[in-house]
Amino acid sequence: MNLEYLSIYNNLIKLTRNKSLYLNLKGKETFSDRIIFLLIHLSFLIKAYKDQNTKKLMQDIHDFIFRQIELSIREIGYGDVSINKNMKKYVNFFYDILSKVDKWDNYKSDKKCEILNNFINNPKNISFYVDYFDKLSAFYKNNTLNYFTKDIEEFKT
Repeated sequence: MNLEYLSIYNNLIKLTRNKSLYLNLKGKETFSDRIIFLLIHLSFLIKAYKDQNTKKLMQDIHDFIFRQIELSIREIGYGDVSINKNMKKYVNFFYDILSKVDKWDNYKSDKKCEILNNFINNPKNISFYVDYFDKLSAFYKNNTLNYFTKDIEEFKT
């Protein structure tokens, strides 16, 4: 099962590396920006598949991805105290995102802009991100979770 989780993680990373996400930021991209986009992508993934899969499976995916994030932070060279502090911040941030994304389909565009504005640092055009994540949500709905256990084609924005 770990290979499937690794594939899901790698596909989320692939989605997160979409250059257009970073071209629409006012400043230079940071490691924190990449983590934030990863967490937003993960939130939409969990929202899309939580009802079709067991809670245990979704929890295992969540745990695996957060272990990978922790490993990435360790590879950068952060110390244990910093890692614990950052992981706590990212877990709380993730749950905040997830709680907002859970009702994403019920929101009007201006509410979606407000939500993303709270999570994305210095966006040039927040409506770009609303459109992107609306399309991502539809992409998830049109594919099963099993689709993400293999290498996906690039997501077109």
